[in-house]
Amino acid sequence: MILNNKLRPEEIFSLLDQKYRLYCREDFVVEDPVSIPKRFYFQEDIEISAFITSLISWGRRSAIIKSASKLMEMMGNQPFAFVTEARPNQLKRLELFVYRTFNASDLLFLIAALKSVYLEQGGLQSVANQAWRKEGDIKSVIMAIRSALLTSVHLPRSEKHLANPEQGSAAKRINMFLRWMVRTSNEGVDFGIWSQIPASALICPLDVHSGKVARQLGLLGRKQNDWKAAEELTANLRLYDPYDPVKFDYALFGMGVYEGQGD
Repeated sequence: MILNNKLRPEEIFSLLDQKYRLYCREDFVVEDPVSIPKRFYFQEDIEISAFITSLISWGRRSAIIKSASKLMEMMGNQPFAFVTEARPNQLKRLELFVYRTFNASDLLFLIAALKSVYLEQGGLQSVANQAWRKEGDIKSVIMAIRSALLTSVHLPRSEKHLANPEQGSAAKRINMFLRWMVRTSNEGVDFGIWSQIPASALICPLDVHSGKVARQLGLLGRKQNDWKAAEELTANLRLYDPYDPVKFDYALFGMGVYEGQGD
């Protein structure tokens, strides 16, 4: 099917549903960054490995997976124990880590920040749930996680790795992390271990691939890939599934990456 914005709503739904079923499968995990947290069993290990992996999820997926795997090895493949118990000589190992613009100073700050969040604030899920109960929207959840982490001492440069939707960021990476944590997937991709936040409230992780396909389908009119665009896209996806709109992220991403749609 040639993508265009003249497709009827029922044709768009049929296409999105078909592509969702095609790409949201267990074999999707193998070539995706979600493969990193899939290695773990305990919730805290899943959360921490997923959060760190999501923060470096830009560029080629193979490079992301390679770097995240290396980092998990540096942490003894026990991310929660490492974050909360690592001694100075163990932390020194991390000084060798770099992925694109994410360097050792960013990583050491993140480890210290996560330690504080887990030991003093009940963990990422607790921070997210408190924000959800208070405000009832995903932007507030993202901002609460960001604020909780930034209470730790950090260099100004590290702030750019924590998305700020209040300043217009589409927050693609943390929206992806939240999809992993919140959305229950019978297909074995997402985890669904954060039950208090409903999947209906999630915001679609908007990137260059999904954005191009969404615009071709008439699901997104805004030209910039920013927070307003992510909200617009999600609102239109809710017309096709109000309870689980971000499931169609798999369809948009798959058509863009695997089929070259939107080019």
